[in-house]
Amino acid sequence: MNGFVLNLLLVTQMISAVAMIVLILVQHGKGADMGAAFGSGGSGSLFGASGSANFLSRTTAVLATVFFVATLALAYFGNLRPVSSGSVLEGAATSGPAAPAVPVAPAVPASGAAQIPSK
Repeated sequence: MNGFVLNLLLVTQMISAVAMIVLILVQHGKGADMGAAFGSGGSGSLFGASGSANFLSRTTAVLATVFFVATLALAYFGNLRPVSSGSVLEGAATSGPAAPAVPVAPAVPASGAAQIPSK
């Protein structure tokens, strides 16, 4: 169940991020409205003269909210740890000392001359 929720949140976050990128790239800048006022550009678009700005900005705001909620939920579920019966220090005290991390090298003769065979 928990894996399903994490996958669902991850897919939701990715879809909202991609949709937000597309909507931000489609929106006009503030300077584009001045060009439409003088007749260049299509002011009579699919949503009307100012309807596209309102629709796109509201949709972007909704997608940004969905993105942030999914991000917070992923952070919350990612930091959940299984509940243990004891303390971390109790587990470390019973496990004993750790083994050395570096392996011990075999003994090497004092000089290389001892390895040369004599005739």
